[in-house]
Amino acid sequence: MYQDLAWRVTVVLVIAILLLFAWIALGASQRSDYERIRGRAARARFIVFWGLVLLCTPIIVYSLADLPYPQRHLQSGSAEVITATGHQWRWELSKNQVVVGKPVEFHVGTGDVTHGFGIYDPQLRLVAQTQAMPGYTNVLRHTFLQPGHYKILCLEYCGLAHHAMMAELTVVASE
Repeated sequence: MYQDLAWRVTVVLVIAILLLFAWIALGASQRSDYERIRGRAARARFIVFWGLVLLCTPIIVYSLADLPYPQRHLQSGSAEVITATGHQWRWELSKNQVVVGKPVEFHVGTGDVTHGFGIYDPQLRLVAQTQAMPGYTNVLRHTFLQPGHYKILCLEYCGLAHHAMMAELTVVASE
């Protein structure tokens, strides 16, 4: 839906800019017209720039408000920390059980190549993801809202046994 809208807006804007360019170019019949045309071109650039700003700002704000990312309501230090390290072809988790409703902070790294750290719910829908990169630790914060067995799969092709690279995280009801 957004791609179709973006495509249509882009086509309309490109056509408008081409027409504006043609209008300015056709108006320059003699060298003496240069100053008058330069002023018109400056005004046209000003109008196009601010028109694009006014047009695009609400579109960007509206589209960003609908992203499926959780709100960053976690306070530093309030989350349970789980270290996740990717190796060809397995995940090592410092803990494999968490409680529903409690924030979890995954510290994701790798011991070899780049991996994609994806958490899938019991229906195998992706609920959170980040990259595991050599020499760097990414932090992924997530609060599980439903109990169940969550799969952790690699999202980045990492070699021959990539398809078998998975772990399981159990989310239990609060006590």
